[in-house]
Amino acid sequence: MEIKPRVHLLEIWEAIARHSFDGGRWIWEDWGVSSVADAERLLCLMYPATEIPEFRLDEPDTTQRDVQRALRPAGGRTEIPAALVAALTEFMRRHTAADGSPAFGGGYYFTAQDEQSEVAAEQRELGVVDSFSMSVTLCLATLGFLDKFAGVTVRSDVRETVAELRKATSERLTAAMVGLLRSFTVNVFDADTTQGRRLARTLGQRRLSERAVLQQFQERFKTLRATIANRITLGVDVADGLKDQSMMFECGWAWGVVKDAPPVTRADQDAGSQNIGIQADGVADPVPYLYFTVVALDGIQDLSSDRTLTLGLLNEEQQMLAEALRLRWTVTRQYWSDIARFSADRWPLEDIPWRVTNQKLESEYFSLSVASLVVHDLVRSRAGDEELARTVDIMERLAERGRITSPLTRNDPALELHSPGVVLPLQGSERLGPLLQWTVTDFSAHLLKRTVQLAEFARSTDTQDRLLKLAEDTFEHLWERRIEDGEGADLWDDAQAVFPTAPKREGPLSWSMTERLTECMVAAYNFYAREPVRSPELGAFATALLSEATHRFGKEQMQSAVVADSDLAKSLRKIEIRLRRAGELVGNQPGTASALVLSVLEELDTLAQARGAAAGEVRR
Repeated sequence: MEIKPRVHLLEIWEAIARHSFDGGRWIWEDWGVSSVADAERLLCLMYPATEIPEFRLDEPDTTQRDVQRALRPAGGRTEIPAALVAALTEFMRRHTAADGSPAFGGGYYFTAQDEQSEVAAEQRELGVVDSFSMSVTLCLATLGFLDKFAGVTVRSDVRETVAELRKATSERLTAAMVGLLRSFTVNVFDADTTQGRRLARTLGQRRLSERAVLQQFQERFKTLRATIANRITLGVDVADGLKDQSMMFECGWAWGVVKDAPPVTRADQDAGSQNIGIQADGVADPVPYLYFTVVALDGIQDLSSDRTLTLGLLNEEQQMLAEALRLRWTVTRQYWSDIARFSADRWPLEDIPWRVTNQKLESEYFSLSVASLVVHDLVRSRAGDEELARTVDIMERLAERGRITSPLTRNDPALELHSPGVVLPLQGSERLGPLLQWTVTDFSAHLLKRTVQLAEFARSTDTQDRLLKLAEDTFEHLWERRIEDGEGADLWDDAQAVFPTAPKREGPLSWSMTERLTECMVAAYNFYAREPVRSPELGAFATALLSEATHRFGKEQMQSAVVADSDLAKSLRKIEIRLRRAGELVGNQPGTASALVLSVLEELDTLAQARGAAAGEVRR
């Protein structure tokens, strides 16, 4: 199924608008409260509206007609941005704690591991990395949106709401960044512990001894270890054991603010160090989760986007926080990329499924999470085709094992990736009640997103073609999982539509799945917006064609008797224009240049035949 970003995104927007607006007013779901779900739903509109020029909503005069039609339930073109401002303002108020600080509670996304236990009210209010990360992206999109819209709206009441929203959004952005800093953790452990032996087995792949793995680990991560120990201090206590070269470690994000994480402070010349806003105590164990690490990196990446920097969306304090987060982003990306590719001849990542070291858990989802971290690194480092091709192999295997590109078998455990999903016990949450868990069902959407991202940076046509084929197969699988009718029609997620043995859909809509699909459409738009991969063979072919056509055109000009304003003169002029255009395109668009040149050669041949026939008539 071909991915058509504009067409499919408009269909998604139409379904969201139909479900979310009533008479131009945003409708909050009655299933329960979750800052994650609410942020995801708003991002389905705000992210494309600020990332794709054709979907902009901040200047009503430039809103395109098909976009306006899709969002008709929100109002006319002048009413749509005001409706979004109202919804965003309600979101900020809805997720504000009693003390006035921004709230990041997981809400109904938290469930108790023991089905007989009830999640405590205090637990539902616990901040979670998903909410921190989504809030960073949503706040950046909102600030950019308000910068434009504030300059065009003339309604005084809307201007007042915009001012209130801008202040609340900036405060929430700061709080979300602080939350991410205090959720980062470094888990240090002895090589002789159970966790150390698990990591050694993952890296050694039954071919290296644990001692050999430890030696290579010490050498490979010596510089990174020093960077973490000496430079990462804000919002985290790095264990002294990290300086012991005999210790192994993992870094990344816990599920929420880590227990005993120090507050993030600002330096004040008069009052000394002061906490940045109100900061709640953490309860999460200092254990990195692959899922939450990937989620955090996605949000942090938006802080360094061209749009964020160009529009100057961050204030001075936020720039300081962003710099600290970027350091953690770089360190974490490098750590997991090196872990995944620890051995050059056979990557540990190629041994599917991935096994987490701190729990007895293994899953293709964890392999996909590690692959996502590798994708971050490959994109950042502009890796060569060999590494890209190996990563594509892994993605294709994950799609097959996840039954996206292969049929489901009887009692197939792969079904659990999609329904009910991969369950993550949230270590430390039992301090306030029953042990909580977080369920993720976005394996397919996650795979699609990373596949499209890789395709954007592929340098060979073979690698890109493989990625596009995988993306199209995955997208078709996801598109078929839309809810067919009733509440949430044309939104997600109905796994039973593609897996008949899956449990019947119950519960709220999956805004996480819908938001991931929206991100995929933006990524697909960016892919098609760039220049196509240039084929060296096609480039050489186009150059050779252009050389021949240029020569034959010169010969035709020399042999033809041209009368000004004659049909022949006009034909030669058109040929000259096409040749010039082909010359401009041959470097970046050799296929288009070839098509132009071939039409020129055909026309030159027609002229040559006509001239030869005319010469024969004259001789007779």
